[in-house]
Amino acid sequence: MSNKAPVENPYQTLLLISEEINSTHDISQLLDRIMELAMEAVNAERGFILLQKTGSTDYETVTAHNFSRERIQSIRDHSSSIVQKVLQSQEPLISVDAQQDARFGGAESIVLQQIHSVICTPLIFRNSMLGAIYMDRRMTKHEFSDENLQFLRAFSNQAAIALQNAQRFTKLEKENKKLRDTLSQKVLFPEIIGDSLPMQRIFGMVTSVAPSTATVLIEGESGTGKELIARAIHTNSSRKEKPFIPIFCGSLSENLLESELFGHKKGAFTGANENKPGLFEEADGGTVFLDEIGEINQGMQTKLLRVIQEGEIKRVGETSIRNVDVRILSATNRNLEDEVKRGNFREDLFYRLNVITLKMPPLRQRSGDILLLAQHFLKHYALKNKKNFHGFSTEARAYLQDYSWPGNVRELENTVERAVILSNDQVIEPDAFQLRSMEQKLPLGKSLKEINHYAIMQTLEMAGGNRTKAAQILDVSRRWLQYQLKELGMTDADQES
Repeated sequence: MSNKAPVENPYQTLLLISEEINSTHDISQLLDRIMELAMEAVNAERGFILLQKTGSTDYETVTAHNFSRERIQSIRDHSSSIVQKVLQSQEPLISVDAQQDARFGGAESIVLQQIHSVICTPLIFRNSMLGAIYMDRRMTKHEFSDENLQFLRAFSNQAAIALQNAQRFTKLEKENKKLRDTLSQKVLFPEIIGDSLPMQRIFGMVTSVAPSTATVLIEGESGTGKELIARAIHTNSSRKEKPFIPIFCGSLSENLLESELFGHKKGAFTGANENKPGLFEEADGGTVFLDEIGEINQGMQTKLLRVIQEGEIKRVGETSIRNVDVRILSATNRNLEDEVKRGNFREDLFYRLNVITLKMPPLRQRSGDILLLAQHFLKHYALKNKKNFHGFSTEARAYLQDYSWPGNVRELENTVERAVILSNDQVIEPDAFQLRSMEQKLPLGKSLKEINHYAIMQTLEMAGGNRTKAAQILDVSRRWLQYQLKELGMTDADQES
């Protein structure tokens, strides 16, 4: 298009302009082009466009040509200025001689900037005010005409349509991207449920670290889903065709843990009736996930450091070295930095494990995910128990949202499973949850030891008798829990798992 629009053929010019601006969906580029075309069409010296801020009655300058920001503000601020009149009346205005125009009462901005001729039209779409186009001339020999105003009125209508289309296009693009991201997350992380912002950040981190070979330390309270995240890292890595082997370090004694991880030679100890490869050998080429890494002692820490640094292991009872290629992911509900300061955890091992850190959010910080997770568990356990439910009542949903979930996702899962088993109606009601018995019935006037034992028994019941789960909910080691239960007179024969 030429730099000077043929005003004598306005309809042809308008058609060409309309085709051009409606082919652009980038809002920033579109605004600049609208400004350029408008100024070319009426031979303006300067110009700017105002648009209404989203969710506000205020307007902001979105593009300007041959204007400083201060001069635009000066013109906009004067209550009797042409811009204010157009925004208020939603009608176009033209002034052939702005200096003498009584409508502006000698506005200071017009006088100081020596503005001679002014033209301004609103941008309106379906009776909604979008903004305005302002242009002026400071040379006395050039004045805007009524033909310019008529042309600009028609042009502004087309510009408003183009802007609205571009804004809708941008909105649709954002919605489509969100849908694509959601679909991508469901494909990449099919076992993990979460739409909340904290989980979106976790998904983003997993996507970034999965292709690498770096060790990853996953921090978070018990029951937050650390193993699921570790599995997702493995599944989305180049090692996905090789084994993923998890081991809960807190549930095994030192000797048993060493044998499990490194293997043993026949006759190395009582019961070692045959040669046995350890988990590191079985996971060769794949990933080993060490859950509750903070539970291992200093001797095991030294052996683990050698695996990370050199890729070497020795089976219990052997002197020969074996090479393994494993990626190590680990998790803890402790603050390992504090453990390092106390001398309980090797500093060099901590930094080897901590190349990348993922901090899992507790469920109380993922309130938007609670009902999503609850519905998922309801569907799963209803199918498993051959029951049919329509869902949760309004009261039950509120109850689930209000509870603090100290045991996180694991506690929510156990709670929904229990509700499925206990409920005979098709809608789950709050009384099926039995959540607040510990909070409301905590024995007062008792010794600390009695309260401690009460909390242990309540948690063990919540975990369905599973001592490992109970230890995780209480945020203690399984060995400590075993000792406490022994004091209560419960033997290993009493434990369910």
